[in-house]
Amino acid sequence: MAANEQIRQSNGSITDDKPESLISMRNIWKSYQMGTELLHALQGVSFEVKKGEYLAIIGPSGSGKSTLMNLIGCLDSPSKGQYWINGNLVSAMSDDELASIRNKEIGFVFQTFNLLARATALHNVELPLIYAGMGSRERHDRAQSVLASVELGDRTLHKPNELSGGQRQRVAIARALVNHPSILLADEPTGALDTKTSMEIMALFEKLHSDGNTIILVTHEHDIAARAHRVITIRDGEIEKDERIK
Repeated sequence: MAANEQIRQSNGSITDDKPESLISMRNIWKSYQMGTELLHALQGVSFEVKKGEYLAIIGPSGSGKSTLMNLIGCLDSPSKGQYWINGNLVSAMSDDELASIRNKEIGFVFQTFNLLARATALHNVELPLIYAGMGSRERHDRAQSVLASVELGDRTLHKPNELSGGQRQRVAIARALVNHPSILLADEPTGALDTKTSMEIMALFEKLHSDGNTIILVTHEHDIAARAHRVITIRDGEIEKDERIK
């Protein structure tokens, strides 16, 4: 479906109100059938994210923040509501279309790094470019450049077991950035790191934001969330607070 086509909503009405924001979530619900009970993990969540924002999403276990992260990352689809990324109505897309959007628009950073153990840092960073069909020379040069930007230019041929936890997370961040995504989506990116290394990684996120990247950070740690410029607090599947702190 083309982004500029009119959209028929579930109630039968028509809208062509494409948002100007990078991300627009409109009355998002996510429900699961648990036996005879219908569980609502998200209940009418609505918010916008502009290009260049640095947002943290925080909430306790079971609040719905992980469900929301999966929807933002196009790993799942809402039960009801509209979700737009960069002018694309992703809530109406097929699984194949969602996979394409994920590779094009979103760079993921995970708590557990998710690196290939037998591959070098350079090859780990090249992987999204291989999936995108980029030629070997161009992807090699781009991966080297991105590794240098996260201060790992001298570690390109090291494998994950030859790197510290902080260095492995920098490789993961470089991999997330290499496709020049619209959004950098980080799930508990300091959860496996000590305090000193966590602060170094958060300083890197601040630098990436100052370079113009849009960052969405999902965490349960208040001190980590406080490093962002805006914080959305999720509780019981609803937005409890949405506040700008910087």
